[in-house]
Amino acid sequence: MGIVNLTPDSFFDGGTYGTRFQENDLELALASALSMVQTGAEIIDVGGESTRPGARPISADEETDRTIPFIELLRRNSNVLISIDTWKSGVAAEALRAGANIVNDISGFTFDSAMAEVCGQHRCGVVLMHTPAKPQNLRWSQDTGKDTEEVMSRVNTFLSRSVGIARNHGIEAIVIDPGLGFGKTVEENFRLLGRLDELHDLGCPVLAGLSRKSFLGQAIRKPGNEPPPPSERLNATISANTLALLNGADILRVHDVEAAVEARAVVLAMRRAVDAVD
Repeated sequence: MGIVNLTPDSFFDGGTYGTRFQENDLELALASALSMVQTGAEIIDVGGESTRPGARPISADEETDRTIPFIELLRRNSNVLISIDTWKSGVAAEALRAGANIVNDISGFTFDSAMAEVCGQHRCGVVLMHTPAKPQNLRWSQDTGKDTEEVMSRVNTFLSRSVGIARNHGIEAIVIDPGLGFGKTVEENFRLLGRLDELHDLGCPVLAGLSRKSFLGQAIRKPGNEPPPPSERLNATISANTLALLNGADILRVHDVEAAVEARAVVLAMRRAVDAVD
């Protein structure tokens, strides 16, 4: 899953594709998406509102204005699966009508009570993520407060409820996402990374969104220095993506598609070699 952020405040690309929908801006975003597809992305995830911790919330109208023209353009130029990264039911409905196939809801159907109904009506696929709060109320790799419940238990309980809501609305294509980097400590993020396979007990494929996140920066920081910025976290991301695949991830959500595709190829080659002996 390749990421296209149509925002001025993405934590990584800094709003490369902007919010001014002049023809050249759309074409730049389209070129990036098509390059991802050519490199091996099977899903393009389109976002119009930053979900980084502390991000400024925007209206559904503004989010729609940012994303729908691009989704329409991408659909005219490619048959790739398109995901709309939104927790707002109105934005999701417009995106699905414009050609999107999947709704990627960071709230797991908890922020907007109408989202499950919209997805059920459109018979789309969904990605349901765990988060304890809206982005504006989160901090980078924050402590999760006084709740001492073990992180795997928290995530499993939350996602089990989300999956139940989806199935009750007739949704069959369900992917779950533990929400790495969303309201979890550095240690909790790495614990989740090492135990992704346990989430398969919910009966759904697992998505891992690790790309250049702050807890990776914490892991590779040099003593006495600040963590490196997102632009310097590619090597850590490749390592984390490889670990995610080995530990049970079925889908990687990434900024750097080629690197992720090559990591996947190495993991698959190893598995083929092991299976041949067994």
